Amino acid sequence: MDGTALYEAVAAIFIAQVRGVSLDLGRIIAISITATAASIGAAGIPQAGLVTMVMVLDTVGLPAKDVTLILAVDWLLDRFRTAINVMGDAFGSGVVHYRSLKELNQIKSMPTTPRHSVASKDKDNLHGSHENMIQVQENNV
Repeated sequence: MDGTALYEAVAAIFIAQVRGVSLDLGRIIAISITATAASIGAAGIPQAGLVTMVMVLDTVGLPAKDVTLILAVDWLLDRFRTAINVMGDAFGSGVVHYRSLKELNQIKSMPTTPRHSVASKDKDNLHGSHENMIQVQENNV
């Protein structure tokens, strides 16, 4: 998601520069917000960045056909987006692990109690109760 948002914002600004369109601060913020929202909706869909790029370009009034300017290098840029996404997820997992170390150590130090299953109980008692059930059923018949 992070890689696609960065890619779409940079690509929209690149297309604006190629077209000679000046972008003020408001338009750059609009590109950033739209690119972030579009990347959230496109997470996990291969090559969805090209489709959502049209939405980002429409936000600032650039023609949708200009997506073809980056079409030739999109396959390569997709690899970089994936790398950024994986790296962001790895950092996020590391931060969660670091922030959870205290709780994890508390769980590890808790004493464990053995759990008894039905199979570990005295088989004679189970067998005897089974025979009692059969006898009760025979008496009811």
